Amino acid sequence: MAQQIHWFPGHMKKALNEIEEKIKLVDVVIEILDARAPLSSINPEFEKRINNKKKLIVLSKSDLADPIETKKWEIYFKNSGNSLLVLNLTDPKAEKLITQEVNKLGEEKHKKEISKGMKPQPIKTMIIGVPNVGKSSLINRIARRNAAGVQNKPGYTRGEQFIKVNKDFILLDTPGVLPMNYEDKKHATNLALLGSIKEDILPNDELAANLLKYLSKYYPSALENRFSITDLSDPIEVANKVASFRGLISSGKPDIEKAYFLILKEFKEGKLGRITLEKTL
Repeated sequence: MAQQIHWFPGHMKKALNEIEEKIKLVDVVIEILDARAPLSSINPEFEKRINNKKKLIVLSKSDLADPIETKKWEIYFKNSGNSLLVLNLTDPKAEKLITQEVNKLGEEKHKKEISKGMKPQPIKTMIIGVPNVGKSSLINRIARRNAAGVQNKPGYTRGEQFIKVNKDFILLDTPGVLPMNYEDKKHATNLALLGSIKEDILPNDELAANLLKYLSKYYPSALENRFSITDLSDPIEVANKVASFRGLISSGKPDIEKAYFLILKEFKEGKLGRITLEKTL
């Protein structure tokens, strides 16, 4: 049986309760998943609370993911009947694409309002996602201002806030919330590699070993350009080489811990190439 990873700080429980309450107010839910690990970044707790709301899935950080794998995930989600966008959240076109999709999902609501002789009301939209998938970056892009705090660490956004995008579109931001635990340790490991779970939950040596094992199988040349390393089979040997290559020396010896940290950091930043941690089912 897979070892469970427990991670559910008090503020996340509170946030989940608030999301459950506020979701009654919205017409469309935008769920952001990291394109590098789409299944791992799904929070089943959200799915239980969305009910019959119209939903748009956004695969974020597509600029960091393997484009071949992203195309497969795009087909997977569309075949599951979901509205889907694949986005690099820094792309200036992101705002227009999101607005178009939200308007499509809100057409039925507007038609009902018009049929009742009402003026069409703005589409209320909630953005949900686990920490660090790019929610705040997306909000800032489509709201064209620094509306939500952006910080590259999990759990930074606090509370909810309504943000007017335009006369037809209102956003409700929510904090990133992780599931109460992960029965599948691989999902937890993937999220830790992406920076959605704090580093102290899983140790860097374990994370780096998992990453190197995966890279060795699917992206064996990932460290070649950055560190001139082609054999990824032994994590300790790789760390030694990285430390020596980058001058990470402590007490006259290669600093293995700093090397692990560097490997993980460069992966998160996309410096090891465009890598996807999950294959389609």
